[in-house]
Amino acid sequence: MLLPLLALPFPQIDPVIFSIGPLAVHWYGLGYVVGILFGWWYSKRLLANPRLWPNGEAPLKPEALDDFLVWAAIGIVLGGRIGYILFYDFARYIADPLSIFAVWQGGMSFHGGLIGTTLAMILFARSRGCSIWSLFDVIAAGVPVGLGLVRVANFINSELWGRPSDVPWAFVFPNGGAEPRHPSQLYEAGLEGIVLFFVLRLLTHYALKLKQPGFIAGAFVTGYGLSRIVAEFFREPDAHIGYLAGQWLTMGMVLSLPMVLIGLWAMLRARSAAAASA
Repeated sequence: MLLPLLALPFPQIDPVIFSIGPLAVHWYGLGYVVGILFGWWYSKRLLANPRLWPNGEAPLKPEALDDFLVWAAIGIVLGGRIGYILFYDFARYIADPLSIFAVWQGGMSFHGGLIGTTLAMILFARSRGCSIWSLFDVIAAGVPVGLGLVRVANFINSELWGRPSDVPWAFVFPNGGAEPRHPSQLYEAGLEGIVLFFVLRLLTHYALKLKQPGFIAGAFVTGYGLSRIVAEFFREPDAHIGYLAGQWLTMGMVLSLPMVLIGLWAMLRARSAAAASA
């Protein structure tokens, strides 16, 4: 067993920011709210910048995203929750159906949230008659910030912790046993949040890839998939699922590999389409 003395003390941060009577505001929920609002604001900024678009013309007006904000929130919450139930803990929720509605306790799947948000974007783009691929791009560009915030909230909640480790920055999580563990939530916050955001920022503002509809969305999906696969080597798999093969293959990896392939296809498709129209 790894010695707990080598671990950093886990910060005593209350998962509940404040409460008023029965109403409690959690860091986890705040991460989602701030992430959605940032994505909405950032997407509008992209649409308002003519330098980033072919012939200086964005696919829709920035104010159109005011209406999409509700669509996005519904897609993220419903998709994320349904995805977690189906992919990660179906037996538990069948045994206790009322716990399905306890979203504040955690239990959201990024892969499910991505599917839900994608469906919302397709329906919204068709209702407005705009390019679906361009809408994918402007929304995807701001998503990493929300991902990073939610991963930090996972750390505060002492959930989704990493595998046992003797690295100097390991933590003994309150509900993770006596062994020090990788702060895998912070690894994911760094990769999926900070690194991926700045990679997409370079692609939108310096490589001007918004002029190739679908490229930014593909880069986001590929970047997230690769980041998640790397993080899964340090993250403890859910106890009720465990490893799918050996001591390395996890459900997170299985769900992320198709994302990498789909993202690469989207980037190649975007480049080919741009070259054909040039």
